[in-house]
Amino acid sequence: MEVWQFAAVLLAALALRRWCFELIRVQGNSMNATLRSGDILWVTRFDYRNRLPQRQDVVICYYPGRYLQRCRWIRQRFVKRVVGLPGDTVEIRGGYLYVNGERYEEDYIEHRPYADFAAYTVPEGYYFVMGDNRANSHDSRADDVGPIARDQIVGHVQSVLFPFSAWRTIE
Repeated sequence: MEVWQFAAVLLAALALRRWCFELIRVQGNSMNATLRSGDILWVTRFDYRNRLPQRQDVVICYYPGRYLQRCRWIRQRFVKRVVGLPGDTVEIRGGYLYVNGERYEEDYIEHRPYADFAAYTVPEGYYFVMGDNRANSHDSRADDVGPIARDQIVGHVQSVLFPFSAWRTIE
């Protein structure tokens, strides 16, 4: 293979990863039982170019000011579920999520949060994200995270590809 061919293939691969899709490995337990640490996810990056994230979408996002420890110029990515849209009021009472005063039935939650979260109205242009393992998730409820700006949501999780025994789509 010629050098220019190798460069063309490399540029094409980088462009696909940047604008179309990528594979992401889950690290941590904040999305248990929906996703497990070590799962490899198929993530599309183009979904939110022409539409906004919807409530219940599982997304890849950046937190403000969070970078990888070994590479201070690379932002750390997180897998979370969108639970609040701009203008929504989000609250946790008795271990249950309420959005705009309405209790959400979330059958994918195995570990409900221990503490309540006071009613919070999501600012325009921002989204409220939480992990499905509500008892052990660092998410928009934390002061150092808060709501996530629209441009911090960079991908939409479509499916689990690996391990093969766990292959499934994420809805």
